[in-house]
Amino acid sequence: MDRSGQHIAEAMLHEHMSYGRGGGHDMPHMTSTMLPQVPLLTNGPESEDISGIPPEHHALIIPSFMGSGGKRVHPLPYPESQLPVQPRPLDPSKDLASYGYGSVAWKERMENWKTRQDKLALVKSDGGGGGGYGEGMDDDDDLPIMDEARQPLSRKIPIPSSRINPYRMIIVIRLVVLAFFLRFRILNPVPDAFGLWIVSVICEVWFAVSWILDQFPKWLPINRETYLDRLSLRYDREGKPSELAAVDIFVSTVDPMKEPPIVTANTVLSILAVDYPVDKVSCYVSDDGAAMLTFEALSETSEFARKWVPFCKKFCIEPRAPEMYFAQKIDYLKDKVHPSFVRERRAMKREYEEFKVRINGLVAKAQKVPEEGWTMQDGTPWPGNNVRDHPGMIQVFLGHSGGVDTDGNHLPRLVYVSREKRPGHNHHKKAGAMNACVRVSAVLTNAPYILNLDCDHYINNSKALREAMCFMMDPAAGKKICYVQFPQRFDGIDRHDRYANNNTVFFDINLRGLDGIQGPVYVGTGCVFNRQALYGYDPPKKTKPPSRSCNCCSSILCSWCCCCGSRKKNKKSKFSIKPKFWKRKKSSKKGIPDVPMHKLEGIEEGVEGIESERSALMSQKNFEKKFGQSPVFIASTLLEKGGVPPNASPASLLKEAIHVISCGYEDKSEWGKEIGWIYGSVTEDILTGFKMHVRGWRSVYCMPQRPAFKGSAPINLTDRLHQVLRWALGSVEIFLSRHCPLWYGYGSGLKGLERLAYVNTIVYPWTSLPLLAYCSLPAICLLSGKFIVPTIDSYASLWFIALFLSIIATGILEIRWSGVGIDEWWRNEQFWVIGGVSAHLFALFQGLLKVLAGVDTSFTVTSKQADDEEFAELYQFKWTTLLIPPTTLLILNIVGVIAGISDAINNGYQSWGPLFGKLFFAIWVIMHLYPFLKGLMGRQNRTPTIVVVWSILLASILSLLWVRVNPFLPKQTGPLLEECGLRCD
Repeated sequence: MDRSGQHIAEAMLHEHMSYGRGGGHDMPHMTSTMLPQVPLLTNGPESEDISGIPPEHHALIIPSFMGSGGKRVHPLPYPESQLPVQPRPLDPSKDLASYGYGSVAWKERMENWKTRQDKLALVKSDGGGGGGYGEGMDDDDDLPIMDEARQPLSRKIPIPSSRINPYRMIIVIRLVVLAFFLRFRILNPVPDAFGLWIVSVICEVWFAVSWILDQFPKWLPINRETYLDRLSLRYDREGKPSELAAVDIFVSTVDPMKEPPIVTANTVLSILAVDYPVDKVSCYVSDDGAAMLTFEALSETSEFARKWVPFCKKFCIEPRAPEMYFAQKIDYLKDKVHPSFVRERRAMKREYEEFKVRINGLVAKAQKVPEEGWTMQDGTPWPGNNVRDHPGMIQVFLGHSGGVDTDGNHLPRLVYVSREKRPGHNHHKKAGAMNACVRVSAVLTNAPYILNLDCDHYINNSKALREAMCFMMDPAAGKKICYVQFPQRFDGIDRHDRYANNNTVFFDINLRGLDGIQGPVYVGTGCVFNRQALYGYDPPKKTKPPSRSCNCCSSILCSWCCCCGSRKKNKKSKFSIKPKFWKRKKSSKKGIPDVPMHKLEGIEEGVEGIESERSALMSQKNFEKKFGQSPVFIASTLLEKGGVPPNASPASLLKEAIHVISCGYEDKSEWGKEIGWIYGSVTEDILTGFKMHVRGWRSVYCMPQRPAFKGSAPINLTDRLHQVLRWALGSVEIFLSRHCPLWYGYGSGLKGLERLAYVNTIVYPWTSLPLLAYCSLPAICLLSGKFIVPTIDSYASLWFIALFLSIIATGILEIRWSGVGIDEWWRNEQFWVIGGVSAHLFALFQGLLKVLAGVDTSFTVTSKQADDEEFAELYQFKWTTLLIPPTTLLILNIVGVIAGISDAINNGYQSWGPLFGKLFFAIWVIMHLYPFLKGLMGRQNRTPTIVVVWSILLASILSLLWVRVNPFLPKQTGPLLEECGLRCD
């Protein structure tokens, strides 16, 4: 293909990449020498003047010199009217023969083009595709495939206006009603209960602020859709080497006694069997406990993977974690047509059961530690016998040599990593372990993308990595995406989800709302990272493609001529590509900078060359101060597309990998401060995502129809409260640190609504104080006979009714647009109160003691034996101090209800009116604490808890009525006559 043909192909490719993005992506200008005279087609009405035809309705005929002689209609918007082509109006509804295109083939192509136009209308404003294969243009039969490959890999799907607009309207209405309600409450004090009134007003103002922080980040929710077939057409075509990006997967574990090795093994097996090119996947298991049990279990797992992986790929089973696959209560023969499937499945199930027995044997052996410590098979002591003092360990179980399955196919790389630990060093728990994995993987494989998983989160959808690549490898928006977050889904939760373990409101409502702003927060697992974002680099700046060619060399690579230095001006161009080191000086010739020619070297390489030269100008000393003293690792950080030097020996790489996981490697570097997982909080995930968003990166929320990952969640009440306690403690630590979103990162790339969301994530533990006070008020009012609201007229009561109705309407409309069930929404509301008066309260005091006084406290948990049956853990009772505040609130409010009803019965009917508001208030608290009451009472011999509660209430009320009526005394029908004691005679 000659030079002009190449320019046209590049222009066509660029426009297909830009199609559907909207404005801001102008195509390069093409001179008459580059583009022949071709007719312009439009689907508008026939007219002599086509200047009013929208650009998106134009199309271009590709001449025969572009391919093998055939012609093809492609959508191609033209933002410029200076193109040297003669326009011809065309109405597709008329007979094409009248325009000179009467062949049958042309009519068929026109119909196909119209069909594609209808499809493209759906993605017109949702971001463009790009890329493609130029060699596919040589065959006219490949053009439909190439046309599909150039389409966007994903698109945004806005929430229908019929669902989201009423939701936004009710938010505004509720905000107005809330303002009038608070005005009434502040201007109408209660003199005889001033203390109760002032406490209630302070609590209500705080709740209003908390609601605003939680509500407005949900203003712009969106959905996303991916196109895996287009990804395969573009990067993974059959019969050609895969161009998909490599992915390094991190699995973190600490204690094999709390995190069973069989669970970790299932996660690793699901990774090794993922539907992705095997040479593009590497799995790193981080053992922060240096346990020999984990090491041996991983060795057994690598051997079983040789049989499991080919079985999964041969029969396309889901999920690819064997424990979950064989435990499914479904028809496993559905859609299976291979005659040997049943036989091989039975054999594989037997193999897995034998594998489990071997793992169980290792666990039983590890229960009793020898006095001299563990020894390996060769007789040498296990290096990790002292968990707090041991060297770094790396073992490659599966790799390029010997890593094949039973069919002779290669397997993904599997690496065991345990970083060095020494006394006196702060190892930063999970965040430090993840940063060690980042450095090890950079030295050994250096994939451009990283997926991190907890050891109990297996891959439930074998195409999960491809789902993420639809965003990361998008030519238009992929370079600005720091991570793709997937929702967390869980197995083993009871049907009613008593303690809101699924957290559906957060994952299906809050994160979808953030996706419409700057992206979801990082939640700690199930997240695919851009390695460059983890290295603390800023996202690439927005640049515009060059729009003019040089008069002397016809170069279109940059806005400055690489030969004469003359600047090409484009009035419509908002951006200019100009290196910072190019300083313009005075010269006798206007427009020519007085710059030595050696300064111009590399300019013709375009923007990518300029960025590379900027990186090269950084001194080695600055690199070492930022990344640490490892030349191999520093060199890997400069490779945006990843990869390792082809001439590097495995032995030298392993030696360097041991060096980068030494406990002193991060000293005097920016690890944990600006690079990698950020230190300073037990919830390192919030800080890490926050720092990336502050730099200007955006994240993406991906919710495939089949959940990408699934894990386990604590279904016991005490364990669940301790999990929430840890999250809240991390938020308090961030609130008291320099990274607090209230004052950190202003003037950066963080958007306003995104900041509100981050503020909400670190402020919510402070809500425990007003929530505890507010839940105590009903009992105090019922016992004292006072109330927080004065006697109100009918007009003032309208604000109370309006606020109550707006709260209900907000919940209903939120459920309507999100698809969350009303039971899930209500469970979330209940656990917000339960966690707020227990775990959040203790986390607040624990965080204050830890940050301000340096005192680290912990809670002890004791448990009693549970029954061996499904959900038996749900009924376990584990006493902890976290249970004291909600238990006290329950007792107070139940006693208050009984006392209030008793008082009303004794004082007559006139007391029932003031009692109604107090009873409603107290019942609101009891209803929210009801799941806690069920967990507190346990199974109660399988008697429903609601029966027990209502039995106590009804028995108390009937007893009071019985005393009031007193049926054993004689009834008096006349006036009561008593002797006054005075003599009347």
